[in-house]
Amino acid sequence: MQRLYKRVLGALLSLSPPGIFILSYVLAIIIGGTMLEMPFSLEQGKSISWVDAYYTATSALCVTGLTVVDTGSTFSLAGELIVMGLIQLGGFGLMTFFVLVFLWTGSRVSLHQVSFLKETYSQDLLHNGKRMLTIISVYTVLAEITGALILVFSWNGPLPLGRKIYYGFFHSISAFNNAGFALFPDNLMGYADNIPLNLTITTLIILGGIGAPVIMDCWSFIHSSTRFRFSLHTKLTAVTTLILIIGGTLAIWLIQRDTPVYQVPLYEQIMASYFHAVSARTAGFNTVDLRQYGSATLMILMVLMFLGASPGSCGGGIKTTSIATLLVVLWNRLKGRNVNNVFRATLSNDTVNRTVSIFILSAIFIMLIHTGLLITQHGALPQDRSGGIFVEFLFETISAFGTVGLSIGATAKMDAIGKCLIMLAMLVGRVGIMTIVYLFIRRESPARYQFAEENVMIG
Repeated sequence: MQRLYKRVLGALLSLSPPGIFILSYVLAIIIGGTMLEMPFSLEQGKSISWVDAYYTATSALCVTGLTVVDTGSTFSLAGELIVMGLIQLGGFGLMTFFVLVFLWTGSRVSLHQVSFLKETYSQDLLHNGKRMLTIISVYTVLAEITGALILVFSWNGPLPLGRKIYYGFFHSISAFNNAGFALFPDNLMGYADNIPLNLTITTLIILGGIGAPVIMDCWSFIHSSTRFRFSLHTKLTAVTTLILIIGGTLAIWLIQRDTPVYQVPLYEQIMASYFHAVSARTAGFNTVDLRQYGSATLMILMVLMFLGASPGSCGGGIKTTSIATLLVVLWNRLKGRNVNNVFRATLSNDTVNRTVSIFILSAIFIMLIHTGLLITQHGALPQDRSGGIFVEFLFETISAFGTVGLSIGATAKMDAIGKCLIMLAMLVGRVGIMTIVYLFIRRESPARYQFAEENVMIG
C-alpha cells in the first residue's frame, strides 16, 4: 500500500504544479457531483439533473454558494454532509492539503512547485510548512467550533437540540470557508433581526477571508519575545479590509435608507448594510432579498465581489492586496514618484506587474463569460423585452468569479450551457486566473536585450 501511495504521489508530482492544482479540483468536482446525483444523497421523491449535481459540487468545492436547487429540501442528510465536506475541502485548499501530505510523509517538493505554491498561497508555506499548516488547521477548527456553538443558541423557533447543533456546524463551516450555503429556502432572510447570528456569521466570514499570511503574522506577534514588525502584506490587507467593510456599509445604508426595503428599525438597517458589505466580498449569505435593492446598491455589491477577500484565504476575487497595490501605484504616480512607497516600504516591480496582469486578465475573463451568457441565454431579445438580463447576468458572472454566491435570480433562467459557463467562472475564480495562465503559457527568463524606445499617444 505504501509503495502504491508513493507511485501515485510520483505520478502527480510529474505534472506541472498548475496542472496538479486544477486536476485536483476537477476530480473532486466529478466525484462530488456523482455522489450528489446518487439516490442516497437526495430526499425521497426528489431528483436533480447531472448538470445541477455537478453545478452544486462545483459551487461547494469552489466555496461559492450559487445554487440551482434548494440545498435543505433537495438533499438528504448524506447529501448535505457531502456538500459540507466539499466546502471544507475547497476552503482549506486542496493544494494546501497535498503539501501537508508531502511534508508529513517525507516526500520532496520540486523548486517549480515551491515557486507556484509561494505565489498561490504564501511565501512561508514551504519555508516552515509543518508549523504553518498546523497553526492554520488549529485556527480553522477552533473558529468553526466556536462559531457553531454560538449559532446553536441563535436559531429562531423551537428547533430540536440536535437540529440546532447540526445547523450550527453546517452554517459555521459554510461561513468560515466563505461558501454562503444555507439550509433555509430564503438563505438567512428569516434572521435579518437576529443580532447574535448576524455578528457570528460576519465574524466567521472575516476570519476565513483574512488569509494565512496575516494569521501567521498575528501568531508571530503574540508569541514574539521582542518588538515585532508586521509585514507590508498584513498592513495592506488589514487597512484595505477595514476600508471596504466600513465604506461598503456606509454606501449601502446611504443609498437604501429611504427605500421600502429599509422600512425597519435603524439597527436593522445598519446590520443589514454591514452584513452585505461583509458577505458580498466573497461569502454569499444574504438577509435581504437582493432583487429589492436598487441598481446603485447592486453596483456597490458587484465592486465588492470583484475585489474579494485576501490572498491565501478561503475567498476569491482579485484580492484586497491587489486593489491596494493599484491604489498605491496610482497615488505615487500622481505624486510624481517613480517608486511605489507605502508604510515605510517599497513595492517591488514584480508585485506591481503581477497585480496589473491579474486585474486585466480578470476583467477580460468576466467580459468573455458575460458575453457568452448573453449570446447563449436569450441574447437576441431586444433590450426592452429582456427584463434587465444584462445586469442580472453580469451580477451572476462577477459573483461566480469572486466565488461569492450572491444572486438576483439569473441562475434560474439559465440552460445547461449557461450553467456550465458559470461553473467555469467559479473554477477559474477559485484556482486563480494566474494559475490558468501558468498552465498554458511557459514563463521565460528575463530578456537579455531590448529595442529602441518609442512613444505612443495615450489618454
